[in-house]
Amino acid sequence: MAHRSADHSYARLSQRLNLLPQPAPPTDLLFRILKLLFSEREAGLVADLPIRPFSAKRAARIWRMPLGEAQKVLDSLADRALLVDIEKNGSTVYVLPPPMAGFFEFSMMRVRHDIDQRALSELFYQYINVQDEFIMALFAGGETQLGRVLVHEPALPDDPSLHVLDYERASEIIKTATCRAVSLCYCRHKMQHVGKACSAPLDICMTFNTSANALVRHGIAREVSVAECLDQLQRAYDNDLVQFGENVREGMNFICNCCKCCCEAMIAARRVAFAHPVHTTNFLPVVDHATCTACGACVERCPVEAISLQTRTKSEPTGESVAHIDESLCLGCGICARRCPSEAIRLKPRPERVITPLNSAHRVVLMAIERDKLQNLIVDRQVLWSHRALAAVLGAILCLPPTKRLLAQKQVRSRFLEATLRKVNV
Repeated sequence: MAHRSADHSYARLSQRLNLLPQPAPPTDLLFRILKLLFSEREAGLVADLPIRPFSAKRAARIWRMPLGEAQKVLDSLADRALLVDIEKNGSTVYVLPPPMAGFFEFSMMRVRHDIDQRALSELFYQYINVQDEFIMALFAGGETQLGRVLVHEPALPDDPSLHVLDYERASEIIKTATCRAVSLCYCRHKMQHVGKACSAPLDICMTFNTSANALVRHGIAREVSVAECLDQLQRAYDNDLVQFGENVREGMNFICNCCKCCCEAMIAARRVAFAHPVHTTNFLPVVDHATCTACGACVERCPVEAISLQTRTKSEPTGESVAHIDESLCLGCGICARRCPSEAIRLKPRPERVITPLNSAHRVVLMAIERDKLQNLIVDRQVLWSHRALAAVLGAILCLPPTKRLLAQKQVRSRFLEATLRKVNV
């Protein structure tokens, strides 16, 4: 009976996690991961928490326990980054992050002795890198994805026709963040424990703004100055790492500096390329066949294997081979352009600009609509929403194109939402 009760707690927690548009399929491996991270009691308590941010008082009411006891549970979970505590206007609210990007990564962003990180790494590797369910659920469920690639700034030519916006530059994100921090790279740290890590820098994962504040407060990340963070970015450039950040224009919470061998975003971009799991930059490399020497430097460095050497046609200049770029696979990072020894590769604008959500609320709503989970955001099964929380989601919905507003209305089937949408001529 006790065994069934424990399994029930973790099954309920899994159900709670899968209300979000960034899901984690409930397999035996997921339950084993959750059992390493949460105690049975914690799993049952967290399963009852609301989707949106909540206060300690609200958690105490849901859990039917004294405020002081609830506060201790919340603080313990926040210390392990299983919850994120956000301090704003003198008060603290809590939110359960999704598995990814969320508490999966946070569990490996520092060296810990309170859990078996080697065992956890092996479970992550099997769940994410070997089995298909998680990657397919996370990346193949819709058009809007969690993350996007930022352009490799040293590859940008001095060309006024190549317009690069501030939100496309990692350097500008660093400069404008309210807080910035660095920590261990979850992907390479995980691969280190399973004996598959490369030699790329480990202490180079970047977080910003409210997420950085929370991770710094609990010793999971180290706060750095603008200058030090820019130095870390240059270090990433020097190691040909791809900047993979949250898919938003404002208030970006993270930038991962990804290698092609360990990092899950790059692996997913190759493994399920048909689903376009990573949003590209607004640029594409183009090869000058007249100066390409087919040295293969670009082929070696491309993180998603979008470049190959192909036989020249008879009408082309002498030489047996030339670099060819598969634009359907290319992320537009620009590393190939920077590393081409004959300067035969340059960046050009994509024919159509890639649309980036405004902020996290906008991205989450888009992902929820596409994955048929918007009703979970609007109608929280645990608590009634505050007007402010509801306004944030409705505001994001009203920014959508008309077709997606209609999808939102269909999913929620709310007279209130229908009336609100009619005001903007849906």
